[in-house]
Amino acid sequence: MHALWPIITNNKKAYAHHPETLSWKGKLKALYLRHEALVEEMGRRGYNHHTPLDPALATGKAVQDEFVDSYEKQVRILKERGYECRV
Repeated sequence: MHALWPIITNNKKAYAHHPETLSWKGKLKALYLRHEALVEEMGRRGYNHHTPLDPALATGKAVQDEFVDSYEKQVRILKERGYECRV
């Protein structure tokens, strides 16, 4: 997330055309909200977070609705690797 944020907000060229980066363009609000959810989870697990994102830059859609792999494919990949997916 901390790699994607400056690529999109500062128009960095590195990885700007990567499918994962492209899927977040126009959805900085969703990326920000996902980041905040992870910060909360880190806190519950006893980790500290010291690199906040600028909420003023959190614009666009608030929901990520575009994925490199479909939800179903992601679950299948994880199951094939032996991970238990409680869906």
